[in-house]
Amino acid sequence: MNDIEKLTDEERIERIAAHMDAIIGLLGDDTSREGLKKTPLRAAKALWYLTSGYRTDASQVIQQALFAHDGSQMIVVRDIEFYSLCEHHVLPFFGTVSIGYLPQGKIVGLSKLARCVEAVARKLQVQERITAELCRSVMRELDAAGVMVVCKARHLCMQMRGVEKQNAVTVTSHSEGRFATDSVLRAEFLQAISGPCC
Repeated sequence: MNDIEKLTDEERIERIAAHMDAIIGLLGDDTSREGLKKTPLRAAKALWYLTSGYRTDASQVIQQALFAHDGSQMIVVRDIEFYSLCEHHVLPFFGTVSIGYLPQGKIVGLSKLARCVEAVARKLQVQERITAELCRSVMRELDAAGVMVVCKARHLCMQMRGVEKQNAVTVTSHSEGRFATDSVLRAEFLQAISGPCC
């Protein structure tokens, strides 16, 4: 166990706050002024929350609510909101994830899929990895016949800096099992997640 692993959560947040204080100073502002006095600690707490995925196991989230089910038709949960931080610039990217799976004896509580998205997204990430990790986790923990995940997101690293393209949306997908080999199933899933809902 290294020195960082020995620290409590509160001690880690205090260290992050000290670094945030230094960063703000290096940027050219003064954390002793009224508006910034508590900013380093607030920023540290926010960053800790936004990276809670480092302290959450997506597999364990799914295992908490598995139920026997003898059906085999597609189950889809669409438009699950997520927020993440780009690992290249530590800027937010956000959007929605849709997950479809073919049960094979087990289903998972619907809220656990949303919690699984949080566990995978809330860390320094790239959208492609979020999509693939979610797909593989659901496939593995449910022993499903197939899983497909589609992720749509806007990236502030493209909107606030660099090319500054405000309307760009990135779409990624990943499929496992029958979804990877059956174009009809993929089309059915894509139809289920398109258009207005409810």
